[in-house]
Amino acid sequence: MEPQLLHTVTDTVATVVVHHPAKRNAMTAEMWRSLPPLLDSLAADPAVRALVLTGEGGTFCAGADISTLRGSPEEAQRLAVAAEEALAAFPRPTVAAIRGHCVGGGSQLAAACDLRFAEEGALFGVTPAKLGIVYPASSTRRLVSLVGPSAAKYLLFSGELIDAGRALRTGLVDEVLPEGELGKRVAEFTRILVSRSQLTQAAAKEFANGRADRDAYWTEQARGSGDTAEGVAAFLERRQPRFTWTTSG
Repeated sequence: MEPQLLHTVTDTVATVVVHHPAKRNAMTAEMWRSLPPLLDSLAADPAVRALVLTGEGGTFCAGADISTLRGSPEEAQRLAVAAEEALAAFPRPTVAAIRGHCVGGGSQLAAACDLRFAEEGALFGVTPAKLGIVYPASSTRRLVSLVGPSAAKYLLFSGELIDAGRALRTGLVDEVLPEGELGKRVAEFTRILVSRSQLTQAAAKEFANGRADRDAYWTEQARGSGDTAEGVAAFLERRQPRFTWTTSG
């Protein structure tokens, strides 16, 4: 099978799989290029309530396919940043499910997700210093927002790999699971996500990502959505809420 991004939608959760096992799921130029339109199509699907990004087999993503840097490193970086920004802008919750290596461009993709769950044994690295590449400003800011300036400098200056335990302590990942438990935990957590209010999630995602010009918009959406009334009623009636507001609405 050619290097590509595979995807499925099951029980309102989209799963996107980085598939290039011959090179530890390294991203080719075409794979970077195909991610934004794939995300657009999934965002337009009202059946999709959350998205999981993972890698084929025992590796998340070993970064960019280095052969793509021989031609135009600037173009390769542009494609990676465009894919990263498209993932960060996905309108519903996103979770990176990480096994094995999450390095270089793989760490860009993981950082662009809302949450990162990793299996014990996973390794993380931000490696442009090994190649003499200037890491993009937007990617650097996103990394700093996750781990803080000191940890970001450690990763960027050295290019060294860190284990899942250290990634958890720095805030690069949110949970670390024992070997064999990652899939179960991600499935369990995404079931929680899709049961919650999309209104709350969408507003919180914008606020957390720093957008500061839509307070009035979200106040109006909350006023007209009915989600608050439904949530309160469901709590008092001891039942599961049936939220109706959607990002596609």
